[in-house]
Amino acid sequence: MSMIQSSRFLRNALAADAAACAATGLLLAAAAGPLSELLGFPTSFLRGAGLMLLPCAALLAWFCARETLPRPAVYAVIGVNILWVADSIAILVAGWFQPSGLGIAFVLAQAAAVALITELEIIGLKRSAAVSAGGLAA
Repeated sequence: MSMIQSSRFLRNALAADAAACAATGLLLAAAAGPLSELLGFPTSFLRGAGLMLLPCAALLAWFCARETLPRPAVYAVIGVNILWVADSIAILVAGWFQPSGLGIAFVLAQAAAVALITELEIIGLKRSAAVSAGGLAA
């Protein structure tokens, strides 16, 4: 398996991703009812999204604490984030829900934040060194 020596930049980007996932997940899971009225999304949808983010936050926190990581794991994080951004846009254009103006703004703001963090993770990955089979940075 291809391993990398995580750059400080990558670990910081993963930490920011973990913190954002945890904060958003807790907010959505704990306040789904009141947020449903404000944002115009069903309570179960908001709570489900929030609960889904919490294990992601834990995994990202574990990743950012590691000096070496499997390169495919970082690619998976980046891919899932890109999918999250695409799904956020799809939620708005597909007509599955009738979000309020605040709901639209919330979806766009969190999609932009995820896109930014994803770009930082890509930069961090590029700054990370490959690890040879013997465990030394190549």
